[in-house]
Amino acid sequence: MRICFTAISVAPDMLAELAGTIESTGYDVLSVAETRHDPFIGLTVAARATREMGLRTGIAVALARNPMTTAMLAYDLQLVSGGRFELGLGSQLKAHVERRFAMPWGQPVERMRDYVLALRAIWHSFTTGERLRHRGEFYRHTLLPPFFNPGPNPYGAPPILLGGVGERMTEMAGSVADGFIVHNVSSRKFLDEVTLPALRKGRESGGRSMDGFGIHVTPIVATGTNEETYRTAVRKARQQVAFYLATPTYATMLETHGLTELAADLHRLAAEGRADEMADAIDDAVLDTFAIAGEPKQVAAELVQRFGDVAASLSFYDPDVTDPGHWLPLYEELAAVREGGRT
Repeated sequence: MRICFTAISVAPDMLAELAGTIESTGYDVLSVAETRHDPFIGLTVAARATREMGLRTGIAVALARNPMTTAMLAYDLQLVSGGRFELGLGSQLKAHVERRFAMPWGQPVERMRDYVLALRAIWHSFTTGERLRHRGEFYRHTLLPPFFNPGPNPYGAPPILLGGVGERMTEMAGSVADGFIVHNVSSRKFLDEVTLPALRKGRESGGRSMDGFGIHVTPIVATGTNEETYRTAVRKARQQVAFYLATPTYATMLETHGLTELAADLHRLAAEGRADEMADAIDDAVLDTFAIAGEPKQVAAELVQRFGDVAASLSFYDPDVTDPGHWLPLYEELAAVREGGRT
């Protein structure tokens, strides 16, 4: 199980300085999310500042770009990093795709499937020089003159990891991707009852098993070095859980746990503009279900117990953390568990 550092809103110039520290600490992977900055730029500068650490977009918004643009970005990052890049993609929500990126929306599962198939077709043409002939339902790529073909990448094409929540999107990811990025608020119960069965179904549809298919988890974590920092972290974790669970797209998570009344309460508070009160609706039981809170040693033990048997890589989610030292006590505890052979 690899240990990742997840950078949520870290600017590229900061990553240029922090990436070496993150690698020297011992992290196996640096994952950069697409929020306030472009993750491909951040990972490019990180690639030049590191030597062995894996690099991942986690996630980049696929539907904000056309497949050719993403294919070239990922192909070049694979080259610059010396084969250390993993392309993590997600569809994002309708409002963001249409109103933030001004891109088309509709049939997101089918569109994402076509997107991944287009990426693979483009990379195949890059590698072999064969004519580009992708004619999908949403994307058509049929022109690639030699002048625009970068040719074979000495490190090959990067693996594709897809993120998702719903059963159909998850099943599709199992059928066409190389790995799956679990949502931040996914519980182990949801993983066992919804995510894993859907992934297996998707793999089986293509005649493949789960062997070699990586599952990557980044749960919301609240910990601290003293009582004050711990209380602050727990409050933030409640806010994050409430924010996500108030989104109708994620209602199936609450339904799985029989928490439909909580969903209704969160939707009402959000609709009434009472976001500051939403965290109070997340009691200790709900927090423990969708996040992990405690002292570093307790959190490390819970992470391994909850996800150690299924996770290919594991990270910790807090959108405001930019300092690698913030997670150091937890990283050291988790690394000790891993080195002890208990993962």
